[in-house]
Amino acid sequence: MTAQVEAPEHPPSTAPAVLISTPTVDDGVDVSRLAAESKVLDLNSRYAYLLWCRDFAETSVLARLDGPAGEPVGFVTGYRRPDSPNTLVVWQVAVDAAARGLGVAGRMLDALVDRVPGIDHLETTITPDNDASGRLFTAFAERRAARLVTSELFSAELLGDGHEPEILHRIGPFAA
Repeated sequence: MTAQVEAPEHPPSTAPAVLISTPTVDDGVDVSRLAAESKVLDLNSRYAYLLWCRDFAETSVLARLDGPAGEPVGFVTGYRRPDSPNTLVVWQVAVDAAARGLGVAGRMLDALVDRVPGIDHLETTITPDNDASGRLFTAFAERRAARLVTSELFSAELLGDGHEPEILHRIGPFAA
């Protein structure tokens, strides 16, 4: 899991409004593009993002700039953990440069957790060099007044190809 969160590009007074909604299959193309443009996510095929927007739409969100074009500027993909259905696993988070610094990533996480019934824990993995994701999920835990516990989920050796280890961040319990 990786998120891209950077310094503000828009002063608060000129920041465009952002709408958060459930993705549709048609949004899969934009989700794929946003993932590729992030330059930090482990990229999946366009087909995978289309399937994700079909099969896991209820546990994912898409952020769009409010306006006539409704340009997609961010997404969160997630799923219920099969052996722990009260746990939402966040797979990927991305925010386009046009919306960075607007708190879009945090708003998407909050909207998603608020929308999915019966969720009282969130899990994600973050590589040790990804400070932005660490800050994003630490802030989420603080907003939810929830405990955040970390442990190595997948070692660098297991992942191979020079991939850093993936550190599991488990947040919860929080109000379902």
